[in-house]
Amino acid sequence: MPLIRIDLVEGRSEDQITAIGDTLQKTLVEVYGLPERDRFQIITEHPANRINALDVGLGIERSEHVVIIQIFTQAGRSVDEKQAFFKALADGLETVGVAGSDLVIGFVENTANDWSFGYGRAQYVTGELAKPGS
Repeated sequence: MPLIRIDLVEGRSEDQITAIGDTLQKTLVEVYGLPERDRFQIITEHPANRINALDVGLGIERSEHVVIIQIFTQAGRSVDEKQAFFKALADGLETVGVAGSDLVIGFVENTANDWSFGYGRAQYVTGELAKPGS
């Protein structure tokens, strides 16, 4: 169960914002085999001057339409799996109007013990949910 934060600059249409979330979910399902309904996304729009995503030394020129995606998930995916995900997501988002130069993605990893899906219980710990990969 990844928890996804999508931060973007104001000004995109509702249809485009929906398409960004849908494309991200579709990529997670296709690349990682997540269930369709395993979808936890927080989409936040910001004024242009509230997102600063400058170059890290790669010569990337970003437009005013930056999209930053943070994926909070359990550790365990290989470098190759993450690289495949990055590529598939960038390709998919390009088709809905997010330029590759405007896309920043970061994984934040933790363990099964770090999640509660409701009622104040850690369902992976209590056995209510099977731990991913087990």
